[in-house]
Amino acid sequence: MSEKKIKVAIVGASGYSGKELLRLLLMHENVDLVCATSRQSAGQKVSEVFPRFRGGKAEDLVFVQPDIDVIAASGAQCAFLALPHGVAVDFAEDLVEKGLRVIDLSADFRLEDTAVYLEYYDKEHPSPELMKEAVYGLPEVYAEEIKPARLVASPGCYPTSIILPLIPVLKAGLIDVDSITVSSISGASGAGKKADTSLLFVEINESVRAYGAPKHRHLSEIEQELSHAAGQTLQLTFIPHLMPVTAGIHSTTFATLSESGNSKAVSDALTEAYTDSSFVRLLGEGVFPDTKNVVGTNFIDIGWVIDQRTGRLVLFSAEDNLGKGASSQALQSFNLMFDLPEKAGLLHF
Repeated sequence: MSEKKIKVAIVGASGYSGKELLRLLLMHENVDLVCATSRQSAGQKVSEVFPRFRGGKAEDLVFVQPDIDVIAASGAQCAFLALPHGVAVDFAEDLVEKGLRVIDLSADFRLEDTAVYLEYYDKEHPSPELMKEAVYGLPEVYAEEIKPARLVASPGCYPTSIILPLIPVLKAGLIDVDSITVSSISGASGAGKKADTSLLFVEINESVRAYGAPKHRHLSEIEQELSHAAGQTLQLTFIPHLMPVTAGIHSTTFATLSESGNSKAVSDALTEAYTDSSFVRLLGEGVFPDTKNVVGTNFIDIGWVIDQRTGRLVLFSAEDNLGKGASSQALQSFNLMFDLPEKAGLLHF
């Protein structure tokens, strides 16, 4: 392990993704966590707000107000923004201007088209030039672009679970691009740390429900990235669901096979794409991923079947929405940006 230390700040460190970032960064041998912000917990020790961090490197670290000058004065070389969409953009602009490299976990810079942003987020993008500069932070696809980036837009949790299984088969022309349908199910932490009656324990326990249909905001980046892979504009149906667990996402994708699509071609496409991947685990045909095997990790597990009766390919994936769908994937990009081993700090099971 390299002895190099990178000074890091987390902006918005008291939410679910922020807390997971704290855990990961405090275990990373190449990270010196010099700043953690929280409006609600400013002035309190991190170890008081989150007792699990007592006795470790965060024992004396104190939450501060999210102030640009304070963050820059900490000496941080990189800032992770674990903030709501619409809030992160202001911090990203100012921090990049001050010379920090920024990894944004919100949706503020994931899209390439300002018109699509307006359509899905109901307002004009406040920083279209920086939006054009941002790199979509999917390391399995954009590793070379991530390495020199000043601003990385870390993908959403649902998009990661859907894009990674589909890209290889789309690039290989193995499915009908007009036939894609996705059903995903996520743990309750995906909704963020907010007071919402619909997310109370008694409301979600022993129940499953759909939401955000037919136009969940993540659909915008899913279609953007899959259109790149297909080489043409595509649209798909995506229906997310809420399940009564804390973390984890399971996505099932259905698509009609093209004339060249068959079991061997699908297996070959996925294997060629991900054999050397650090965090994509191909389970093989007829093997079904389980969220319990990925929660707390940066892995995404992928399985698939061919329905010979209907001529459809069915892809399955499982990931941790707070991990590969958020914080640990952002750390994977961080490793690339600072010339560290891609697996550094990410092989804790």
